[in-house]
Amino acid sequence: MSSTTDRLKKIIADNFELDHEPDFGAQFSDVGVSSVEAVAFYKEVNDEFGLGLAADDCLQFKTLQDLVSFIDARA
Repeated sequence: MSSTTDRLKKIIADNFELDHEPDFGAQFSDVGVSSVEAVAFYKEVNDEFGLGLAADDCLQFKTLQDLVSFIDARA
């Protein structure tokens, strides 16, 4: 099975037009993702990892690495 990071990279590649690798240590607020894009991203994450995160739950993640840690802790 792919690592959580690899699976998230695939979701990001499939949903965002980035010309670089995502920085898993960057603050979400610094990435420039719209709220609509963020909601779509978290829906994909919920589907991929079988999570039940509500929109408000996602505010707890300041970086992609925070999200990776959360997912890995639940595995």
